[in-house]
Amino acid sequence: MSEAGVFKAVKKNGSKYYRASITYRNKHISLGSYEDEDTATKAYSFARSLIKGTQTIEDYSSSCPLSFEKYVVLVNFRDNRVYIRNPIYLGKHFFQYYLTRDKVYKFDIEDLFYYSEHKISSRGGHLFVADYGMQVNLHSRYGIKKHAVLNRDYRFINNDRYDFRYENIEVINRYHGVRKRVLKTGRVKYRVVILINGNYTVGVYPTEEMAAVAYNKAVDIVKRKYPERKYEQNYVDSLSPSGYADLYTSIQISPKLLEL
Repeated sequence: MSEAGVFKAVKKNGSKYYRASITYRNKHISLGSYEDEDTATKAYSFARSLIKGTQTIEDYSSSCPLSFEKYVVLVNFRDNRVYIRNPIYLGKHFFQYYLTRDKVYKFDIEDLFYYSEHKISSRGGHLFVADYGMQVNLHSRYGIKKHAVLNRDYRFINNDRYDFRYENIEVINRYHGVRKRVLKTGRVKYRVVILINGNYTVGVYPTEEMAAVAYNKAVDIVKRKYPERKYEQNYVDSLSPSGYADLYTSIQISPKLLEL
């Protein structure tokens, strides 16, 4: 061991590196691995000053020897006395998840256990969580379909797309191919479209469940001619198997689809 909290280690290829760690409130916390002893020592010294100081997350700068993630973890542990390995800062009835310094997501406190154990990652503008070895789209946890369009199929009530508290998420269209329409009279209708060569109207229906089943029926018809095409069908949990079968048989769809 060199400086307190700094340990020399050796990679498989024989090259040296240095690990830094700190013990705080009886919790041993790894601070990261560094190529040289000086940088590792600076990380350890900074961590010591951080847990004794009053710096906020907003005080973080690029010159800090700690990663931003470790910085958030230590500030939260210092302020809230709860160690969480992911970059989370606790509030009274919610918590913030710092994907980056500029991308801060807000969740209900009831989701804390899940996100303290599951790390959020971003790829191609989409958010994912590693769950049982699979990359699960974060939106699906809130009933938002994979290809849903913001402000058409779902919306954030306060217009903050980083606020994933349940009270702030409104799912407008729960099913594939179903578009909710509010008429001038106040009545609600559900238009069904399917992508063939552009959007193709299947029909307009009085209930969301009827529209979902109509979309499934349209998919079955289209796939007879285009079996190579991939469509996700709707699972309508409000219908029993017999109720679904009766509705599927009786529901009317655009006769033009039958001519494909």
